[in-house]
Amino acid sequence: MSMPPRVIGLWTLIALVIGNMIGSGIFVLPASMAPFGAASLLGWGISLGGAWMLALVFAWLSRSIPNHGGPYAYARRAFGDRMGFVVAWSYWVCTWSANAAIAVAFTGSLGALWPAATATPLRGALCSLGALWLCTGITLTGVREAGRVAVITTLLKLVPLLVFGLLGLTALHGGVHAPFNPSGKPLAEVSLSTATLALWALLGLETATVPTGVVADPLRTVPRATVIGTLMAGVATMLACTVVIGMLPAETLQGSPAPMATAAAYAWGPAAGVGMAVVAAISCFGTLNGWVLLVAQTTMAAAEDGLFPRAFARTDKRGTPWLGLLVSSVLASALIAANYTRSLVALFTFMILLSTATTLLPYLITTLAWWRLDGAHASAWRRMVAAGALIFSVWALAGAGAEPLLWGAVLLLAGWPIYLWQRRCVPA
Repeated sequence: MSMPPRVIGLWTLIALVIGNMIGSGIFVLPASMAPFGAASLLGWGISLGGAWMLALVFAWLSRSIPNHGGPYAYARRAFGDRMGFVVAWSYWVCTWSANAAIAVAFTGSLGALWPAATATPLRGALCSLGALWLCTGITLTGVREAGRVAVITTLLKLVPLLVFGLLGLTALHGGVHAPFNPSGKPLAEVSLSTATLALWALLGLETATVPTGVVADPLRTVPRATVIGTLMAGVATMLACTVVIGMLPAETLQGSPAPMATAAAYAWGPAAGVGMAVVAAISCFGTLNGWVLLVAQTTMAAAEDGLFPRAFARTDKRGTPWLGLLVSSVLASALIAANYTRSLVALFTFMILLSTATTLLPYLITTLAWWRLDGAHASAWRRMVAAGALIFSVWALAGAGAEPLLWGAVLLLAGWPIYLWQRRCVPA
């Protein structure tokens, strides 16, 4: 097994964080938040604050624990192999199931531009599988190449989103369609609902901490990329989503499958709508590329420590853990195929919810790991931030819903025989 080269620098890592956070959700989120009008800013404030506090916790841990593996490495250092396996398994399930969902989201975005791609369920399935395996092939060519694609696609979606948001602010010029709280619900309830929705668009803030084995100068690069990437992605997402809510009448917004493209066409004409649809497709593809790169690194650290099968730690001459990447893409392909089998559509939709729940568990355990490792001798300010991150993590996990949490526990139990087998083969 060759040591992977350290080929990811600061700007590439920032691009990965932004690219993994800004995915398909930003382009449909305004329709979900439309019933709450301008009051949705309350929810954005809560989720952005929570994401920022979590990003700081991850940044602090990345300085004191430079191991690659992100949440897994922190959990194992703080609580031992058993909790480390739980986090590694949970995060792995999240990444490959999310890749299936993102590939299908890319197909939906492409279908808005090229209807023939999704004219039949078979064509849609083949398009999703093609995008997934194209990104898999990019990562197999090397981490450096996957990082370059991440930089390009992040620029191609971040810059248009910022321009859209700023121009959208000028387009409002007093003609805002959204009242403050058209739902009529108490502000506390509105804040909870909109913060839960906004949270889905902010997952991925931990991206920089996972592939530290291939990051140049990780003690400096990882914490900077985590904080900078989270703030940039969060502000761009909030700005674009809020502007859309103000640009369109609520009834138009709620009925649109692509509200951002609809808003662009409404304000500046059909060409602008097509342009925003192109940005949505690029965004989905870039996010898929980033998460495929991440899934290649997710199991590597656990395999090197003997908690996953050793084969998952094997790397090719370019330093890519190819077996873990291929197994993960095969599992994601199976989910994509299931999505286009009529009797299993509901199962696929459930897996999207499950991938979210399995992300939040590592967030919570990472925050607890900081308290165990560094909390006793930390400054009062860091304790305050970490306390906020802990409260936010518990709230977010509880808000994921009982059913995905229950089935998430079932999936964790399904991985337990692998842990016991590895402990038997590789005794402590």
